[in-house]
Amino acid sequence: MDSADRLELHELPGRYGDAVDDRDWDRLGQIFTDDAVFDLTDLGSPRLEGLPEIKRYMDEDADHPRTHMMTNIYVDETPGGVTLRFRIVALLPERRVGTASYYDDVVKTPAGWRVKHRVLTLRR
Repeated sequence: MDSADRLELHELPGRYGDAVDDRDWDRLGQIFTDDAVFDLTDLGSPRLEGLPEIKRYMDEDADHPRTHMMTNIYVDETPGGVTLRFRIVALLPERRVGTASYYDDVVKTPAGWRVKHRVLTLRR
């Protein structure tokens, strides 16, 4: 993996956070593959399958933080593919702060790097 790939992957978490903060669900197509899985079960939310379901959930059902700050971003090449890991520090309602970890399997598509499978885990 070259430096350009790593730079693009390091930008994905920030692009995701901005898309959610801006409520710009169309930009999620620049983050996820069409057949992506987003597992939110640790939050008590569903396992989402496919980009249309991810967009629908984000628009209609999700209880979003007021803002996202992504940190501790790193990329690993493994025999099974490429993984992207990062943390979120989020401003929640009632002026509380929450944290969670994202565990992504990413793939390189003709349009760039995209998340194929994401698991969100609360930091307790």
